[in-house]
Amino acid sequence: MEKLNGVATIAKDINNHHAVVSNPLRDDAFDVEDHIKIELITKKVAEIINILGLDPTNDSVRETPDRVARMYVNEVFRGINPKNKPKITVFKNEYNYKTPLVELNIPFTSFCEHHLIPIQGFANVAYIPKEFVIGLSKIHRLVDFYAKRPQVQERLTMQIAQELQITLRSEDVGVVLKATHSCISCRGVEDLGSATVSSVFKGQLKENNAIMSLLLQANGI
Repeated sequence: MEKLNGVATIAKDINNHHAVVSNPLRDDAFDVEDHIKIELITKKVAEIINILGLDPTNDSVRETPDRVARMYVNEVFRGINPKNKPKITVFKNEYNYKTPLVELNIPFTSFCEHHLIPIQGFANVAYIPKEFVIGLSKIHRLVDFYAKRPQVQERLTMQIAQELQITLRSEDVGVVLKATHSCISCRGVEDLGSATVSSVFKGQLKENNAIMSLLLQANGI
């Protein structure tokens, strides 16, 4: 195993890894098959519905426990399970492109780790290629993969940056996220107008004020 400024990399298979900053998972998180998780969550959601006083026999509510369970496991939290990580294709940088490549306004939806309600926003990403370049759609897929789990925005930003560093074998990466948090807008202070910006700049991009400004000020951010 190689290291890139303290970040572990896999030499033989660059798709066989995850970002260093991890989510708080138990060691046995994947011992239970998904279909069993859906069955168990369905029962728990049905209990919540009953406790809240809703009528579980009502046509509108009857299938809600199963819908919620399948949504959690197969959709909004599918990024928890490493088996769902997209295969990321990189290409040799045969044309020796050495200036920043920037991908702007990547939409994402994540879920607040504290309340399990949506965090929605945009990601702006830049990197300076070295040996490899990455297919542009794969950047979107990486953002989505790490977003699809209970998150805090700071961790999500760091995971995207680290994954790109590892995959591209380049330390020169920048990631900026701007998001609205439903835990602020629909509960607590109920502030509908605020947004949160988080950023990570690594390598040469820490000193590149033009790229930093572009990522921070681009449309959507």
